[in-house]
Amino acid sequence: MKKSILILIAVVMVAAAMAAGCTGSPGGEATPTPTTSAPAETQTLLIATTTSLYDTGLLDALKAPFEKEYNAKVDIISAGTGTALGYGENGDVDVMMVHDRVREDAFLANGHGIDRRVIAYNYFVIVGPESDPAAIKGMTPEEAFTTIREKGLADPENVKFVSRGDNSGTHAKEKVIWAKDGFNYTTDITNSGEWYIEAGTGMGATLVMADEKAAYTLSDIGTYLTYKDKTALVPAVSEGDILLNVYSVMRINPEKHPGVNSTLAKDWINYLTSSSTQKTIEEFGVVQYGEPLFFPAAGNWEVMGVNQSEVEDPVA
Repeated sequence: MKKSILILIAVVMVAAAMAAGCTGSPGGEATPTPTTSAPAETQTLLIATTTSLYDTGLLDALKAPFEKEYNAKVDIISAGTGTALGYGENGDVDVMMVHDRVREDAFLANGHGIDRRVIAYNYFVIVGPESDPAAIKGMTPEEAFTTIREKGLADPENVKFVSRGDNSGTHAKEKVIWAKDGFNYTTDITNSGEWYIEAGTGMGATLVMADEKAAYTLSDIGTYLTYKDKTALVPAVSEGDILLNVYSVMRINPEKHPGVNSTLAKDWINYLTSSSTQKTIEEFGVVQYGEPLFFPAAGNWEVMGVNQSEVEDPVA
């Protein structure tokens, strides 16, 4: 329907131009008329993304230049990584942007995704009330989780932990830390007492809930900084290799899901890995928050423990 309308407009414009050209000038010669053509149709790119990339405002900052350059409209669906991957498995979106390497690998192995590229990283942080009721400040992440559980079981009125509880990448990282401590998440953590609260919401809303309940929670540093002025939570534990948080982008496999806009998805990935966009990621939030919300992947593939090709190779 849109193409038919554009063709009709073009025909009318050409006819009008021809009519104008038949009107003689005072010298008897036809007045030359500039050639016009119909504008290219705007394309839509559908992205399913983890909430942290959306809640921080990073994707809004990145999409505007892309929309202008590629005459595109970028529509973003923000959800936990598990839900976002579900959209990709159904072929409902063109691009995935998530931060859970294990499930990303499974997604690729099952043929749903192709051309994964790592675009940025930051770190998780355990935040909580300034009073630090569990006295975890200065501990390793593993020690802090164990201590929160022990003191929460003993005194749930004063020591609480709010989990994303939404199968997101942050929730997955939380489970990894519990497992590193030797706990079975299903039997030792979930439903183990009033100290453990499952929010079932995005990162921003989880931070607000933790603040309301004077509880601890695990957050990516980017979303925490974005919500810092909206809560009284402070960082309690921010160091430890296990807190590394790596963000990737991949396009949905057109052979498995023929309806996706695979060409525009490729353009988006190459745009994200370009030097100019990587510079934008590096500078994003620095002026407002005094520190970066994300670090660019360019030049940092060893820090993230990924292959150089996953960072630097363009999608052909």
